[in-house]
Amino acid sequence: MSSEVARGRPGWSIALAQLAATLALLLAWEAAVRAGAVSALYLPAPTAIVESFGPMLTDGKLLHHTAVTLAEFSVGYAAAVVAGIGFGVLLVLTPSAERFAQPFVAALMSVPKVAIVPLLALWLGIGFGHKVAIVFLFAVFQILYSTIAGIKQTRAEHLKVARAFRASTVQTVWKVILPSAVPTIFAALRVSASVGLVGALFAEMLSSKEGLGNLITRSTATLDTAQTFALIVLVTVLAVAMIAALDLLERLVFLRWRPA
Repeated sequence: MSSEVARGRPGWSIALAQLAATLALLLAWEAAVRAGAVSALYLPAPTAIVESFGPMLTDGKLLHHTAVTLAEFSVGYAAAVVAGIGFGVLLVLTPSAERFAQPFVAALMSVPKVAIVPLLALWLGIGFGHKVAIVFLFAVFQILYSTIAGIKQTRAEHLKVARAFRASTVQTVWKVILPSAVPTIFAALRVSASVGLVGALFAEMLSSKEGLGNLITRSTATLDTAQTFALIVLVTVLAVAMIAALDLLERLVFLRWRPA
């Protein structure tokens, strides 16, 4: 029992130290702004940032614009996950197709996403589809390459066992290949989720009348830095929540596929 408590102490001490450091930083920040050492125009006090949430929540615009951004992100990210994993599995299972597609995929990935955003607006307009396409482009290549890398880490003896038991291609993919690639795939999913959310915000900042990116642009244009910081905090919380959800999903997948 004592050894378990001893092992738990470092975790609690680190968490308490992190909390203390965060509180100290916020207090110093608040004091510096209130004392006039830092202009509130450039760096608003933490209390002002928290207070700026009130009007946005009261008039309902924060919930509306958050829902718009999350909808754009969800559709684009889901499409990137399906396309990235599906195409990655297909390429690895057909080496000739992988050799054929590799230069084209590499070329597409190398195209600066920022440069083609105006073209996407020309082709798709500035509506929902435009934002979905940008999220997809920001997220899909990381997932695709990580899927390929993860599948190639599958142990040869596991594939031999699958062939010995005459497993079908679908069974081999589902029971052997994907479980081996899960850690690499989920690492890519975490990174691409954050990048995809940034893509949605970037698209909204450039050409949109809705979404958190549009709110950030408007608050910056009116020099409402407290609201700008509040929106940045909200976006950060959303990104952390997405990563936490993926962590939970990964644990559930491991529990499901882990050998007995």
